[in-house]
Amino acid sequence: MEVIAVTKFVRLSPLKSRDLTRAIQGRPVAEALSMTEASKRKAAREIQKTLKSAIANAENNAKLSADKLYVKEAVIEQGPSLKRFWPRSRGMVSPIRKKLSHVRIVLSDERKARAQARG
Repeated sequence: MEVIAVTKFVRLSPLKSRDLTRAIQGRPVAEALSMTEASKRKAAREIQKTLKSAIANAENNAKLSADKLYVKEAVIEQGPSLKRFWPRSRGMVSPIRKKLSHVRIVLSDERKARAQARG
């Protein structure tokens, strides 16, 4: 069974945060949580919040045990950009785009069933 948690409109650049989500994909939930706790990046804090939300969804809504879950998919999607402007010389301006992201984490408990079916 799959459980999904989404955090939208996070003030986070998608390019700077995708490497951490790629690192936690396919790992058990406990290991993924320890990886996000060990990282000092702002992205790690937001991914950790979404991961904890997904774990709570799995335990409360789907009645699954957190020990048997693994991260099936972790994605940082591009959100809208806030458009701001910075004054320059001679009355000109330079555009600044403050990027937003959507964090989506999918947890599953079917990892071992697939491995047994293959082998």
